[in-house]
Amino acid sequence: MRQILIIDDDEAMRQVIRSRLENKYSIIDTGDPEVAFAAALEGKPDAILLDLSMAKVSGFELCKTLSSFSLTQHIPIFIITGEDSRNAAFCKKLGASGFFQKPIDFERLNSQLECCSSKSERRSEVRFQLKVILKLKGKDRNGASFETRTSTEDMSANGFQSGCNAELDEGMTVEVWLCNGDEHYIGTARVVRIDRTHTSFPCYGFHLQDKTTQWVFN
Repeated sequence: MRQILIIDDDEAMRQVIRSRLENKYSIIDTGDPEVAFAAALEGKPDAILLDLSMAKVSGFELCKTLSSFSLTQHIPIFIITGEDSRNAAFCKKLGASGFFQKPIDFERLNSQLECCSSKSERRSEVRFQLKVILKLKGKDRNGASFETRTSTEDMSANGFQSGCNAELDEGMTVEVWLCNGDEHYIGTARVVRIDRTHTSFPCYGFHLQDKTTQWVFN
């Protein structure tokens, strides 16, 4: 059974969508955009239904993030919103495959879900603001092993910027896990930039090296 990820902070709306689609699809739903990002990475759904108006992160930002990330950019995103239809063109530029105003035309939605095909993979170096909890593990400049949790401060399609209390030099590598309850191994990352001016400990720019992630820090 194909899987659909519903992202909407209105629980009642999620239940309505679930009730109309669960006879054909396996449904995952959440009202937390940050949890949704992790769910998209781990669950690899066949399509995403995304609301635009959410408290933590705007749907516009999350649409741009999911459409830019190498591991999620192939997943069709359908905007489900009560906002003005004039946003449809803008959402398409951000990577959305379709735009539906509430109340939803489920006949048209089902039709598009059935015939949607994976988008062609494309690279993008757009940056986006989304805090994701990571675990970094490796050896510092003195050769001492370290393991620490941190959150991203800036991300691009293929990389991220994050504070880290370990002392690292440019060119050093760390192992990276996505943390959302369970830990999901991402790959290894190389330090490409160090900024010591804004925090009590250094902020690093990381370039993920693994071919499967295809992340490049901008």
